[in-house]
Amino acid sequence: MEFRDNKAIYLQIADYVCEHILLSKWKADEKVPSVREMAVELEVNPNTVMRTYELLQNKNIINNKRGIGFFVADEAIANVKDYRKTQFMEEELPVVFRNVYLLNIGFDELQTRYNSFVKENFNS
Repeated sequence: MEFRDNKAIYLQIADYVCEHILLSKWKADEKVPSVREMAVELEVNPNTVMRTYELLQNKNIINNKRGIGFFVADEAIANVKDYRKTQFMEEELPVVFRNVYLLNIGFDELQTRYNSFVKENFNS
């Protein structure tokens, strides 16, 4: 995994885990990699992974079954979407709005581009 400088590593790992859940690579009640396994796989300190897992546990995305490990929560997909939506609305959307304003891009143009993007990437 290539880490970016503009975001804390534990948050980037959280995005990685959330993406695996949203893509159904990890399903509800499935065991996720242990802290050590994830640390080795991503070449990071186990404390960083533990910080990620604590965050995701607080967001009810994963659960800790003591002595067994971490598992994807039953309501993980809905909770991931809530968590990611909040992140997007608070952190990324203001940057987009600033650029839309500075570049004088109209909502009609945005709508057209958005519709084209959805059609090309998500419609079969």
